Amino acid sequence: FAQCSIQYVCHECCSVIVELHVLQRKSGCELEKCNGTVTSLRAFDEYGFDGEDFIAFNSDTLQWIDKNPKAKETKIKWDQQTERNELLQHFLKTCMNWISTVNNTKKTPPDVHVFVRKAPDDDSKMNLWCLATGFYPRDIEMNIRLDKINTENKISSGIRPNDDGSFQMRVSVEIDRNLRGSYDCFVIHRGLTEPAVVEWEGNYADCETESQWSLKAVLITVSTVLVLIVISYCIYRRKRLNGGEL
Repeated sequence: FAQCSIQYVCHECCSVIVELHVLQRKSGCELEKCNGTVTSLRAFDEYGFDGEDFIAFNSDTLQWIDKNPKAKETKIKWDQQTERNELLQHFLKTCMNWISTVNNTKKTPPDVHVFVRKAPDDDSKMNLWCLATGFYPRDIEMNIRLDKINTENKISSGIRPNDDGSFQMRVSVEIDRNLRGSYDCFVIHRGLTEPAVVEWEGNYADCETESQWSLKAVLITVSTVLVLIVISYCIYRRKRLNGGEL
C-alpha cells in the first residue's frame, strides 16, 4: 500500500520524475489528557509532499481529504480502493483501542528518594530534594513537608520522560541547617494504593553534620598527641644511647 501511495503521489505531483522529491507519511493515534482526564483520542494517516500537506485519511467515512490542489486525482483513486481503506480503518481502530487500554491499565508506581545538598551561596542553608522516578502514567503530585505540613517556595523540575517510557520529577526546597523538625516527601500517584511518604533521615549527600565534624576534631587531636609522644620517645631513646647527650 505504501509503495502504491508513493507512485500515485509522484504521478500526480510530477508527471516526469527528473529531480529529488520528499514524501512524508504520519500514521498512528494519539491520546491527550488534562489533569488526568482524557480530552481527545484520534487516529490519523496523513501525507505531505515536498514540505506541504498533501492528503489525509478520514477513518470514519473511509474517504481521503485532499489538502492540496495537486491531490485531487490521488483522492479519487484512493477513495476507490475500498478494501485497502477498510484495512487502514481497522489498523487505526486497533491503535485507538490499544492506547486506551494502556492508558487505563498500565500503572507503575514511582521510586521515591530524599537527599540533601549544601546551598551554593549560604553555608547555613541546605537544599532538600525529593526525587520520584520510573512512574507511569505521567500525572503525579509531590510535596516536601515539614512536620506533615507542605513547605512553601518549592522548586520543581517539571515532569520529564525517562528512556524507558516512564517519567521522573524532582522538587526541592531550601531549609535552615539548624532548623529542627521532621521532613518528608509526600507523593500521590495512580500506581500507588496509598500516598508514598519517605522521611529524610538526616543523611547528607555532600554535607557534614556537627557530629561528623566533632569526630574529625577528636581524631585529629588524638593523632597529634600520638605523633608528639612518638617524637618525644625517640628523642629520649637517642639521648640515653648517647650518654645523656643529644
